[in-house]
Amino acid sequence: MKKSIASVCLLTLLPAAAQAETEAASSIGEMFTKGDAAMNFRYRYENVDQESLRRTASANTLRARLTLSTASWHGISGLVEGDYVTDFGSDNYNSTENGNTDRPVIADIEGGDLNQLWLKYTGESFDTTAGRQRILNGNQRFVGNVGWRQNEQTYDGLRGNWQPIDGLKLDASYVYNVNRIFGPDDGANPANLEGDNFFLRADYKINDNHSLAAFGYWLDVDEDGPFDAGKTVNLSSDTYGIEYAGKVAFVDIAAAYATQSEAGDSELDYDADYYKLELGTKLNSFALKAGYEVLGGDDGVGFQTPYATLHAFQGWADLFLTTPGDGIEDMYGSIGTSIGKWKLLAVYHDFQAEDSSEDFGTELDLSATWALRDNLSLQAKFASFDADSDRYSDTDKVWFVVQYKL
Repeated sequence: MKKSIASVCLLTLLPAAAQAETEAASSIGEMFTKGDAAMNFRYRYENVDQESLRRTASANTLRARLTLSTASWHGISGLVEGDYVTDFGSDNYNSTENGNTDRPVIADIEGGDLNQLWLKYTGESFDTTAGRQRILNGNQRFVGNVGWRQNEQTYDGLRGNWQPIDGLKLDASYVYNVNRIFGPDDGANPANLEGDNFFLRADYKINDNHSLAAFGYWLDVDEDGPFDAGKTVNLSSDTYGIEYAGKVAFVDIAAAYATQSEAGDSELDYDADYYKLELGTKLNSFALKAGYEVLGGDDGVGFQTPYATLHAFQGWADLFLTTPGDGIEDMYGSIGTSIGKWKLLAVYHDFQAEDSSEDFGTELDLSATWALRDNLSLQAKFASFDADSDRYSDTDKVWFVVQYKL
């Protein structure tokens, strides 16, 4: 049934796409002979020291990625991409699949996976992609690829982008399966979330200094017997929101509001709000930001964003991947600069419950990234969470990353 829906949507969208064509290959054969092949290797060392667990965790992982893409023929192109993640050295961490539950979690699971496989049609003002693909909406606060983890999150379904007038972009997706970072096989968490998911986003650029966006995310996750409702059907929700990004004088402004309630077969009953305000400016070579982000709670249920690139928000220690039942308030500030080929960033967070007076703790995040060449980069990151609540424990994380592209 889900594939039938996707087929109907594709047949509906293709006539609109056929208004324009772009030729890069003169024949089907040239689609492949003029195609491209790329390889990407990412090595990462990660160490986690969590006060609640006697043992520390350390992981040496390498992700190898091969991407094969075709040239465009009458607007049609395709891509296939495979990943393989391997752990070498000691297996001294909880991958969520290897059973080492006496150690902190480092959610990089060994194994190979088909990361992307899609066919795309590109017209003058419209494109549609069918298959397994990467979907990034806005700043990935609600829908992203969790690119920080070695096994990327991708989506099976149909996506269309349309620009009917200058400044307006419409982005619509139907997704019947989410390939999560916990794959390729089920472990303590489901590797795949099946269901009927619809993502709709409209971005409008008012002028060079101001833009608006509106979005709706309708998640209906199927029940998966081996896992409890909190990991499957209770992720079902309806979310509606708006965003603003602008610049007034020398101040950059980002603001957002969204509301969420249960949907599908969810066992929950709640209405929770999300809002954010962030201000930024530049002072000589320094980029300064200050922000306040809230994921509210209602009736013991917190506002959830299960498909987001969560590592990018609420601290790199990743202690708030699931919003607490009483919500969370995050007051944060950051300072970043560049020195030669080095990019340096420091971020400070203060976390509190939204629906109670409890202090969760504070966190300091530091990173240094060095681009040696266009295809080779090094990165070091550090996160230190200092708990003020019995619900969380002091946590320190260290990463060293080497990325090489062929």
